[in-house]
This record gives sequence, structure tokens and C-alpha cells, in this order.
Amino acid sequence: MEYRARAGSRRATLASLRAREMRISNLRLAVFGLAVLLAALVWQQAVGGAWLLVPLAAFIVLVRLHDKVTHAADAAERAAAFYDRGLARLEDRWAGSGEAGERFRDDEHPYATDLDLFGQGSLFQLLSIARTGAGEEALADWLKHPADSPEILARHEAVRELTGELDLREALSIAGTDVRAGVHTNELVRWAEGPSRLVPRQQWAALAMTAITIVTGIWATTGVYVPFFLSLVAQALLQMRQRRQIDAVLHGAEMPARDLAILLDLLKHLEGHVFHAPRLVALRERIVAGGTPASAVIRRLQRLVEAHDWEHNIVFAPIAAVLMWGTHVAHGIERWRMRNGRSIGAWLTAVGEIEALSSLSAYRYEHPDDPFPVIAATGAGVGARGLLEGSSLGHPLLPAARMVRNDVALGDDATLIVVSGSNMSGKSTLLRTVGINAVLAQAGGPVRAASLRLSPLRLGATLRIQDSLQEGRSRFYAEITRVRALSDLANGSTPLLFLLDELFHGTNSQDRLVGASGVLRSLLNRGAIGMVTTHDLALTSIARALAPRAVNVHFEDWFEGSEIHFDYRMKPGPVTRSNAIALMRAVGLDVPGDADQGSGVI
Repeated sequence: MEYRARAGSRRATLASLRAREMRISNLRLAVFGLAVLLAALVWQQAVGGAWLLVPLAAFIVLVRLHDKVTHAADAAERAAAFYDRGLARLEDRWAGSGEAGERFRDDEHPYATDLDLFGQGSLFQLLSIARTGAGEEALADWLKHPADSPEILARHEAVRELTGELDLREALSIAGTDVRAGVHTNELVRWAEGPSRLVPRQQWAALAMTAITIVTGIWATTGVYVPFFLSLVAQALLQMRQRRQIDAVLHGAEMPARDLAILLDLLKHLEGHVFHAPRLVALRERIVAGGTPASAVIRRLQRLVEAHDWEHNIVFAPIAAVLMWGTHVAHGIERWRMRNGRSIGAWLTAVGEIEALSSLSAYRYEHPDDPFPVIAATGAGVGARGLLEGSSLGHPLLPAARMVRNDVALGDDATLIVVSGSNMSGKSTLLRTVGINAVLAQAGGPVRAASLRLSPLRLGATLRIQDSLQEGRSRFYAEITRVRALSDLANGSTPLLFLLDELFHGTNSQDRLVGASGVLRSLLNRGAIGMVTTHDLALTSIARALAPRAVNVHFEDWFEGSEIHFDYRMKPGPVTRSNAIALMRAVGLDVPGDADQGSGVI
């Protein structure tokens, strides 16, 4: 196993570097002791003061070496953690580790909550190896918004190329470890693209004033002081007028410069990598636009911010004041921002998309048997029928040992599948399996199936509809509101895939049957395809009424003693018996005879 071998290698490197780090720390302490001893000898005039330069130089070298070793050790530690998390995913121990994407949760989204896209144990947590906020945002957006066919195929090609790039994924993970905490994407773009705070002619006035100060300063060395003092007064008056804007520019650049510095290593890895897939080539070109790599452009800003820091040096501060140093640096920052600010958004977007593609490629590397879906062409416009044909569909969030696969076909022979069965038999899991594979397919990733063929689809579900005490709405009202939203989606040019769990179960059987029949018929007439689960045997009649566009399937269960068993295998036809009474008795409830049998509810 490559991950295990690499994790072991990185841990061995880490142990060696930590030991070296300790030896250098001890050596630094010894050099410091030597410096103290030499200082005492110098005090006693036993040796010359020049001898103190030896331990001073040695100490400086050791400090730099210590920092280098510490950096390498931290990188080895992060690399080991990267592979450890990969092993956890392979061994189905990944849930609860890594970024969960909680900030992307949206209960109003037509399927994100229903299909467990975000949160602990979610699809996002399984997939994401992004280390920047932009990368996480790109991946989340792809999961929440299906791509069109050309975009999906372009992502497939990019993911194929990146699948074998394990070294690149490790390098990006190490380079960007602190990026999520450090880079404030929105604030950075807002700073970069904001209007200029300084007027260009002020720069020329400052340059002229500095030149006059230098000339009169040189003149003052001959004994003529008045012109020099007058220039200093004029300079002070000019700076007083501009001080607020200058300070705003200098202080406003500090956080963006830190954020961009954090991206430097990550950008350098991408700039130096040769890509072949058109999407990857285009993304790389965004960060080397104009022939100058983004990392080189960022270094220029770093140098300007460092030059501003020189003003705080007690030795250089007087010189900086005479030369109007801060004013010139501020104008330099504004020139940099006006020239390069519009590129920062493109850099972040490119990095984000590459990280999202890298996340999908890691999933493909770890699941080589999961194929890319086939994107089928269908008719266009309202009423065009959707298509989804999956062989051996499994749920990617379930451990392999517990995952049961089923075949699902929607579109050619049947556009609606009515799924009946008892509690815990697998009905809702089947809907989630279909939905989450449709999400993966249209995000550009491989799917958990033997094969999957589907048309471009919009998606909507009612698997986790909840009431709201704060908003004063019942579950039934929340459900019909969501169903109305899905009905509106079905009016679009892209067919809808709907996944409805226990449709309208919050009302009586008669209203439920009438309402469900009308809604499902309406959706199918507009080209939608989908699945609906039910405990109510009366609703299985919908499939007969809508035949041949609809079919019944079911999940079975059986008791062995007091234990209920399921095989989670989808079977043709409606379920024919209930386990509710037997299950109540199995947990010790006092349920009378057969009084409730035949109710049609299971």
C-alpha cells in the first residue's frame, strides 16, 4: 500500500529531523555558554573583543539552520498526517476527521442536507483535501450546482491526469497547511480590487520634495543650512496633508501581504508543474498571466511591505523620515495594487479549482474501481425526459463491509419507481444512494457503481424535511413548500430527478393518495424522473395508475425469533406484508391480537 509506505517514510524522516533539531538546540545553548565565557575573558582583558564575533556568527548560523530543520520537520509531520488521513479513508475510518464544510450547509437547498453533502460524515468531508478557502468553496459549489456536459467532461480529463499525481497532492497539502486559517478570501479580493486611495500627482510631488531635500542636505554639508531646514518644513506640511491616506494604504496592505505570502509555496508548486489536460493548462495560465508567475508578483508586494517595516528600525527611522520613505512605499503599494489587484481573484479561483479537481482525483486514486459516468445526450426544453441508469449502485459514505448495491433504471422503460417496505429496510438509503451518485457524477467525479449513465439532471429531495418551532411551521408545511420548489425546478430546460421520502405522510391516507398522485403525474408530464418511498400500501396503487411510466419495487425483512433481519436488496413489485406489529411486540410493547392488521400501513 503506497499510502502506508509513504506515511512510514515521512514519520522516519520526522524522527530524524526532530533528533537533529534537538542536537542543534543543545549546540546553540553551548555556543551561548561559550559567548558568556568569552565575554568574561574580554571583561578581564584576557582576550580581545573580536573573539566575541566567533560565537555570535556561530549562533546566527545555528539559528538559521534550526529554523530550516524545524520547517522540514513540520513538513514531514504534515505529510505523514496527509497519508494517515488517506489510510483512514481507505479503511472507512474517515468520518469525523478533516474539514466537514459546515459553513456550506443550507437547509433551503433542494438536496444538500437531504443527501448529507456537508457536516460530520458527509460527502464533502470524504472528498475534500483542499487547503484553501477558495478550494473548499469550489468543491462545495460543484456539489451544490450540477455542471453541464462539456464542463463535466473537461473535469473528467483533468481528474484522470491528476489521479496519478500523488507527489503533487502531497506538495500542495504541505504548502497550504496554514492557508485555510490564514487567507481571508473575500477581504483579500475586496482590498485588491478597491479604488485607489492616493492620487498619482501626489507621488510626483513627494519625489520632487525628496529630491530637493537630498540636494539641500548635501548643500548643508558646506555650511548652508537654511534651504535644508525649509525643505524639511515643506516636506512635513506635505506629509501632514497626506498622512491619513498614507497610513491607510500602509496598514491596509499588511494583512493582504501576509495572506498572499501564505499562498506563495502553493503557487510555486503549480507554476512549476507541467499539465496536459486543457482545463489544467488553462488554470495554470491564470497564475502565470502575462508571463510573470503569480509568486514573483507577490514577492514584489512582500518587498514593499518589508520596506515599510524598516521604518520601525530605530537606526533607520530618522533617515526614513527625511526621505519620506513611508510615502514612497505607500505609492509603490498602490501601483502594485492597481497593476495586479484584478489578478488576485483569478489566482484564488484557479488555485481553488485545482484543489477541487485534486480532491476528486484523490477519491479516484483511492477507489480505482469506481468509474466515471457516461453523460447521455437527451432532448432539450421543458418536457424532455431525464435518464439515469445505474448498475450496482452503492453509497460512498457507507463502509464497504456494510454497503449493499442495487440496480436502478429511470427514463427509458419507467420514469417513476415507487419503493415500499418496512422501517429500516433500506428505502431511504436507496434514494440517498441514487442522489449522491448523481451529485458525484455531475460534479465531475467518479461514482460508486459498476456503471452509471445519466443525462444532465437537476436534483431535488425531501429526505430530511423538518418542522421549525422558530418559524412556526409543521413538517407537512415544510414538505409541501419543498415539493412546490421542486415542481418549479421541473419547469426548467434540464430534467428533474426527484427523490421523495414518505411523500405527504403528515396527512390522512385519502388526501395523501390524491395529493401524491397529482404531484407525481404532474412531474412526470414535464419530463422529470424520480423515486418515492412509502409505508402506506395504498400509495403502491399509484404505480399501477401511472403504468407503464411507473413501477413498484420493495425491500423485504424477516424475523428469526425476536430479531428482525434485512438483506437491503431491491425486489420487483410492492411489499405485501407489514412488520410493524411484530416489531412492536419484539421490543416489549403490549399490542393486542390482529386488530390493527390490514390497515395498509407498514
